[in-house]
Amino acid sequence: MATPSYQLFCMGNPLLDMQVRNGEALLEKYELKANDAILAEAKHASIYDDVKQNPDITYVAGGAAQNAARGAAYVLPPGSVVYTGCVGDDDLAEQLKIANKREGLDEVYQVKAGEKTGACAVVITGHHRSLVTDLRAAEKFDQSHLSSPAVAPLIDAAKFFYVEGYFLTHGTASALELSSKAANAGKTFILNLSAPFIPQFFGAQLQQILPHTDILIGNEAEAETWGSANGLSNPKDLAAVAKTIAALPKTNASRPRIVVFTQGAESTVVVTSDKPDEPKWYPVTKLSDEEIVDTNGAGDAFAGGFIGALVAGKTLDEAVEAGHKMGSMCVQQVGPQYKWPKVQIL
Repeated sequence: MATPSYQLFCMGNPLLDMQVRNGEALLEKYELKANDAILAEAKHASIYDDVKQNPDITYVAGGAAQNAARGAAYVLPPGSVVYTGCVGDDDLAEQLKIANKREGLDEVYQVKAGEKTGACAVVITGHHRSLVTDLRAAEKFDQSHLSSPAVAPLIDAAKFFYVEGYFLTHGTASALELSSKAANAGKTFILNLSAPFIPQFFGAQLQQILPHTDILIGNEAEAETWGSANGLSNPKDLAAVAKTIAALPKTNASRPRIVVFTQGAESTVVVTSDKPDEPKWYPVTKLSDEEIVDTNGAGDAFAGGFIGALVAGKTLDEAVEAGHKMGSMCVQQVGPQYKWPKVQIL
């Protein structure tokens, strides 16, 4: 039986999102910020039980890279995208597989017997979401899985690679292997900053991966945090931060680095290392408050549409437009989900 030739290989932390709305009391109880993403500490241990008690809880397949991978699979032909990460041998993992199958995403999970699949408490207040993640099995991903007979041929065949910043909290060696292989083979490696705490506390890990990164994606909060952590005089200047990152050393010099920063309903900025002084701004078609259901996963949806378009051979302008369409679609759903029947994006 021939090995499938996936165009896009994604890696990250598979999670099941546990979403509740009107979560002001939870924010106060657990000292959370309204629009943030953190890893659970001991003081957050009981939040998952609290969330389960909510009669309006919604379970949604999550994990940043898995969300983006499903988004890319949504816009691409079947058999285009494959995803890996570590899960437990439990019902949560089975729910993730069902969600992936619906959107056309194939997975090659590493399954850890006796472990629990990772979970994320999503506390929604208005149009903000606060994410509290317990990685569980996800942080037990073994680098050796990449060289396993089920996975190694998929990596060799793929042309694009995508990794979430969250993965750098535990899997830097695996990300480094994947990114360096891509750079040395002249393939495209894409990294998402994922959350402000990644550039703030995992800057050393980012520095290892950035030289091999062809495309970096983030939002305005992540960009500002990166700028502050790296001593920029005006870290709120998105174009300046993007220009600085675009100019960093790059392993594969044959291809310019592209830096993409979204900022919700405001314009997305793109800077390329071959034209660093010509930032390009892409306006977002704004939705009314009534149209916005849930912003959770909007950034991942943008990434999925953007990457999917690039894999399909679209221009950078077309890729940003596809990302905006997917992000808009996502915020009109509950959680990081996409419309069915399928909407034509590309």
